[in-house]
Amino acid sequence: MEKRNWNDRKLKDGILQWFIYLSTLLTVMILAVIIGFILYKGIPGINVRFLTRQWDDKTTFVNVVQKTDSGANKEAEYVPSLGITLVQDGENVVIAKIDSNSPVKAAVNMKKQAYALKVKDIITKYGDVKIEKMTVEKAAEVMKDGTGTVRIKVTRPGGGIVPMLVSTIYIILLSLVIAAPIGISSAIYLNEYAKRGRILSLIRFAIQNLAGIPSIIYGLFGMLLFVQIAKMEYSVLAGALTLSILLLPTIISTTEEALKEIPKAYRESSFGLGATKLQTISRIILPGALPGILVAIILSIGRIVGESAALIWTAGTVAQIPEALVGGKASAATLTTKMYWLIKETADLSTASSIAVVLLALIIALNIASKMITRVFLKKRGTN
Repeated sequence: MEKRNWNDRKLKDGILQWFIYLSTLLTVMILAVIIGFILYKGIPGINVRFLTRQWDDKTTFVNVVQKTDSGANKEAEYVPSLGITLVQDGENVVIAKIDSNSPVKAAVNMKKQAYALKVKDIITKYGDVKIEKMTVEKAAEVMKDGTGTVRIKVTRPGGGIVPMLVSTIYIILLSLVIAAPIGISSAIYLNEYAKRGRILSLIRFAIQNLAGIPSIIYGLFGMLLFVQIAKMEYSVLAGALTLSILLLPTIISTTEEALKEIPKAYRESSFGLGATKLQTISRIILPGALPGILVAIILSIGRIVGESAALIWTAGTVAQIPEALVGGKASAATLTTKMYWLIKETADLSTASSIAVVLLALIIALNIASKMITRVFLKKRGTN
């Protein structure tokens, strides 16, 4: 009978063990398929232009002081007065090469600001002559004999993610600067100062419920409070404030669990040596709980980067680098909101996948940076 029970238990353990192995394998396979699909669709679209250009085409008028023809280059596509070589790209006349001493490097826009022309810029007008739809030979012939200062209309092609990348970093930094101190301080109060009882249980229950509220509700709240009532309009600050409220439950809960891991004996020893409660918290408890606090920060970064619903209602969807915290020039689309817009409006899966690859790389880089900073901080604390 005992042998039979032993065999039964062994069989059950074997079945359970195989179930665990299969579950793990299935999870890894699903993750590999998802990441593999994103990499397969996204990596071909990533190039220097994608990573360094604005999203939308930018048309600008610039003034250029032309130089005297040196006669060094007699190619049909070369414009000696501007020191540039042109090339045909469909119906566009595009700058293919710029001399080291070319005057277009000293071009200024209508606001008298420096606006150096670059390779791949499209010339659409030279003085009063429209260059659009001209052949490259004819366009070069028109511009060859120019003298003095000439006004050129230039279109700089877009197709890059620079505005969304910058906006994403702005949102991450602003949200963490607002939410992290409040969340960590709240966790310290709940764990170190608050008296145990119904009120504390009620507060923790409320925090748990806040963590389960859909982000679209936070977005609606942020739009009503920050965008409309506070008159911030669609802006990075309105988005960051909304995300800060959304992040607080995660930061508070994770930090509080990290604080609970510090043994009570550490506190008692510190008090026994004459340290105050504040000194104990700042010099004993917080350094010991720093790895757990780092986990809260990393989880928050992942939540910020992956959030779209709350930001669409508060930060907007304009692909521009924000020039202020509030107002019309502060509206900005993050990488995630632009992905949503691409899928919804244009069904451009390839570009959306390329943005997803950049998001993955950004999250990995931020996580590595956070861990390195924490390691350096802990090392300094240990040597002191």
